[in-house]
Amino acid sequence: MKDVGADPAVLAEMQELTGKGYVPQIFIGGEYIGGYADFLMMDATGEFDRRMGLEPRARPSGEELYDVLIIGGGPAGLTAAVYTARKSLKTALVADELGGQPMKTGGIENYMGFQYVTGPELMAKFEEQTKHYPVDVIPGEKIARLENQDGVKVAVARSGAVFRARAVIIATGKRSRLLNVPGEAEYAGRGVSYCSTCDGPVFAGKPVMVVGGGNSALQAALELSAICPSVQLVSLTTLSGDEILSGKVLAEDRICKHLLWQPVEIKGDEEGVRSVVIASADGKDTRELEVNGVFIEAGLFPNSSFAVDLVRLNRDGEIIVDCEARTGLDGVFAAGDVTQVRDKQIVVAAGEGAKAALSAYDYLISKR
Repeated sequence: MKDVGADPAVLAEMQELTGKGYVPQIFIGGEYIGGYADFLMMDATGEFDRRMGLEPRARPSGEELYDVLIIGGGPAGLTAAVYTARKSLKTALVADELGGQPMKTGGIENYMGFQYVTGPELMAKFEEQTKHYPVDVIPGEKIARLENQDGVKVAVARSGAVFRARAVIIATGKRSRLLNVPGEAEYAGRGVSYCSTCDGPVFAGKPVMVVGGGNSALQAALELSAICPSVQLVSLTTLSGDEILSGKVLAEDRICKHLLWQPVEIKGDEEGVRSVVIASADGKDTRELEVNGVFIEAGLFPNSSFAVDLVRLNRDGEIIVDCEARTGLDGVFAAGDVTQVRDKQIVVAAGEGAKAALSAYDYLISKR
């Protein structure tokens, strides 16, 4: 393993070999594989095992019936798995990647029991605790649709794998919202990033931009200001994050604040991003800012589309649940940021995951 943040020469080597400016980039036996998403797809299809000379793992046949299927591997899903397993329920957890949104979070100072911990460190502890219980954890599978077949819940993954269970807990969280401006797609991975924690070190010593005004954007701006000569913070609204983060950002001279402005175009060349054009909220003024990195922290969108035909959603696409994490469809529960429950916090998601697990247990007991 090589750390591009520790040695500029390693970063240059990675960019020359892959043409990519974000991490991680993965090689197997000297052969370039791609990024983390490519690795997960290889793992899900068994291609990784084949290349490593391992015996292919048995993929789910769809014949096994679980008591509970948990869809999602973030704080809500992993917590739910521990609780259902402790209730002696046959449990499977399916996720495209383990850890969820906290894997893209830097410092966390408000999770009880930890004065300070990074998102990846915290989720590693969640995952480690899950391993102490008989949970079938199946990463690298993204659910495409969820069906209700005579009371049995059937989840079909994009790979074709099928999972059946008597009850389901949806804990799929949210994904980054796109800007949908010219240049965004063209320079994704070549200067445009949706994870400052992952890609920040690549831009050490370079001018960057952070788009957004919430907690994620403020945290990203503060972390980048420690390694970058300048940080342009662009937000269509006033700062909406926690007061303590807002205060730190306002007091940091290396962060230039463009409030009530928005990006309208990302420009660059064959080497990556060179500048971003921003416009005032009223559309009367524009500015072109020279930056090499653009970190988009402009909000999140719930991963609920696969269940749209089964459960109720609000206008933001969040799954509507009651105080017991029930969706309204027997045997289907939801927890965490994918729901309409207020305050999208790790501690809240974990608590909602526990609640959903206990509600699923009560539901299954009532059916015996």
